[in-house]
Amino acid sequence: MAAGRAFFCVPSSIGATARRLAFASPPPRPLASAPHRRGRGRCCASISSSSDASASAPPPYVLTTPLYYVNAPPHMGSAYTTIAADAVARFQRLLQKKVIFITGTDEHGEKIATSAEASGRNPKEHCDTISNSYKMLWADLDIEYDKFIRTTDPKHEAVVNDFYSRVLSSGDLYRADYEGLYCVGCEEYKDEKELVENNCCPVHLKPCVPRKEDNYFFALSKYQHKLEELLRRNPDFVRPSYRLHEVQGWIKSGLRDFSISRASVEWGIPVPNDTKQTIYVWFDALLGYLSASLDDGEQASLQKAVDRGWPASLHLIGKDILRFHAVYWPAMLMSAGISLPDAVFGHGFLTKDGMKMGKSLGNTLEPKDLVDRFGADAVRYFFLREVEFGNDGDYSEGRFINTVNAHLANTIGNLLNRTLGLLKKNCGSMLAFDSMAAADGSSFKNSVESLVDKAKGHYENLSLTSACETVLEIGNLGNLYIDEQAPWSCFKQGGESAEKAAKDLVIILETMRIIAIALSPVTPSLSLRIYTQLGFTEDQFSTLTWEDTKWGVLKAGQAMMEPKPIFAKIETEAEEKDQATPKAAKGGKKKSGSKGLVEA
Repeated sequence: MAAGRAFFCVPSSIGATARRLAFASPPPRPLASAPHRRGRGRCCASISSSSDASASAPPPYVLTTPLYYVNAPPHMGSAYTTIAADAVARFQRLLQKKVIFITGTDEHGEKIATSAEASGRNPKEHCDTISNSYKMLWADLDIEYDKFIRTTDPKHEAVVNDFYSRVLSSGDLYRADYEGLYCVGCEEYKDEKELVENNCCPVHLKPCVPRKEDNYFFALSKYQHKLEELLRRNPDFVRPSYRLHEVQGWIKSGLRDFSISRASVEWGIPVPNDTKQTIYVWFDALLGYLSASLDDGEQASLQKAVDRGWPASLHLIGKDILRFHAVYWPAMLMSAGISLPDAVFGHGFLTKDGMKMGKSLGNTLEPKDLVDRFGADAVRYFFLREVEFGNDGDYSEGRFINTVNAHLANTIGNLLNRTLGLLKKNCGSMLAFDSMAAADGSSFKNSVESLVDKAKGHYENLSLTSACETVLEIGNLGNLYIDEQAPWSCFKQGGESAEKAAKDLVIILETMRIIAIALSPVTPSLSLRIYTQLGFTEDQFSTLTWEDTKWGVLKAGQAMMEPKPIFAKIETEAEEKDQATPKAAKGGKKKSGSKGLVEA
């Protein structure tokens, strides 16, 4: 399900042998619907919890990444989606919502079996290894997910089987022959008009192979008008708006039924009523958003999965899998009588040297290498700040270093460090005034509060770049204020000037406290370091909410920690070479560790 994995083709024509599937018993009666959640109308009856307690409880904020395809280890495209999702989840937790953040791995399909064979492992061993590499990377990137689902989990197969039965009972599955050119890399049939020279796939640039199969198909065309109505009534279902226009164009051009099984693929979940075929990976993997809510070892069912955490509030995906999530997935849910997710957000691609990054193209930027060199905060901040969420974005190391140094080391880190230094020198690291009293009569406090409200709106709108920019603007405001007030000079003058300087330091430190909270969805570890330098504990930091961004928390008599750089400036290669010279040894900067860093 990861970005970079292409969608499978629907047949342009289906053989005359197509036949509607029959079932021995009458279709099951739909389960009773409960009132729709989040106050938004749905396009179909929903399976929902019959529990009065769950009906009255506030709905959770359910956020998902794609389930990443394990044909190869994670790349920066996968990391980007997950970093963004983690920032959204952290912000929603600050709003005191119960968050269920779901991620995981998609582990079935022909490419998985091929990759396993190439690595000398069986498919399960291969999936175990690659899935674990995702978990390790998420830990390195400070990703705090709530649920990690693997499509090889037994509970997931049980949900897939239940879902298949409900769609079958709706009369939306039939069997048909299909023959065409098949791309193993994309795991889909291709229309000849899509192909380039020598019948090559335009994505993998490898020849497609003729293949004929007897498959099961889902009647997507039946839901043409329902999907059109969904997007007409709820244009926010697909975001950003230009992605909505893409989806509307696909639907308007006419929907064709698509294959949901493979006769030639052994590594997959068997079709319940035909064990000679396996369920196609997409019809399987999308259901991970439901099965993720179940606990390992319990009696798994589709109903339990729906009760635990559905509908999803937001699917965050790459734009290349938008068709699956905005067209196929809602139609599948309608067929099964399950409520639709609230929204699907399709972000752009990351590029390197102007080219899309992907495992298939062999030009990936390794996220593990970036974290090892620069740290999680730097990686998270750069990609969320510099890549406007929804659009494509390009990575260059020079831009990365310049951005992170200027924003995190200088604007934020240096402001805190020099303010704490002045406090230590002149006030013994003790606050002389309450922050509310210190800002009395100053317009600075109002400016900060206005920017905090602005940042909150950007987070809520998934404008992550703008949120970062706004928080940085608070830091710029603080730097401008301290430069204009020049407390170092005022302390020397003594009397009222020194008193005013002491107030100014409290004002800046209260500003830093607010920055720490407002930036914590993006740079959680950096924010923690800021907060602890202000005299708070890690436990206090972990219980913060967005309400704590209100001015007035720091109090007179509160002790600050010793000034210590919270973010190390990243050295360029030229600076590293310069430090290796005798000149550097006689008084130049010293490295602060093995990552090529110096103190800001």
